[in-house]
Amino acid sequence: MGAFVRFDQVKKTYRMGEVEIQALRDATFSVERGELCVIVGPSGAGKTTLLNILGGMDTLTEGKVFLGGEEISAYNARQLTTYRRHDIGFVFQFYNLVPNLTALENVELAAQICKDPLDAAQVLRSVGLEHRMSNFPAQLSGGEQQRVAIARALAKNPKLLLCDEPTGALDYTTGKAILQLLQDMSRKRGMTVIIITHNSALTAMADRVIQVKNGSVTSEEINAAPVPVEAIEW
Repeated sequence: MGAFVRFDQVKKTYRMGEVEIQALRDATFSVERGELCVIVGPSGAGKTTLLNILGGMDTLTEGKVFLGGEEISAYNARQLTTYRRHDIGFVFQFYNLVPNLTALENVELAAQICKDPLDAAQVLRSVGLEHRMSNFPAQLSGGEQQRVAIARALAKNPKLLLCDEPTGALDYTTGKAILQLLQDMSRKRGMTVIIITHNSALTAMADRVIQVKNGSVTSEEINAAPVPVEAIEW
């Protein structure tokens, strides 16, 4: 059986007038179903471009990308919209919550656009926000807002959870709690989770570590003994 996520010689070139910018060069890697994968590299390395192509928010210049055996890089605009809606959960560094909706309503909003959603209230309970469902984002701490954002992504019941620097705007303690939640999603629910970060300390918690530098995948390693989040320090 093939890998769940597969990048095959992916190239991404941006053109600004007569100037070409190589964001990705022949990027090749794979992720198995149920793994927690950390993609690590410095700012400008191409991590976000990888994530955006995998999430159907950007297109590639050359190469192929597969999810569950489907070549998503061959999708047209309509297919990509359906793919983003049904198959992918996004967690960003900044939470992008709707300010005039409660925590529960924010999660319900996402659940309304997909075909097999989870119960919004149950998902909020699973991320420890059973007492905050009726609160608006401005009444929540940063960590609580990020938990709502994760619950919103999980309520879609996605095939793949993509996380772009999910702890970057959080303090150390709250960030660890969010990472623990993401590790639990992989370990206990069998969800495939991909985290991109510039923080190499987070690689210790991953099943698979992909190093990116200057638009290229420089290494891909299986971590035989990922550590619990509480053991990580940065």
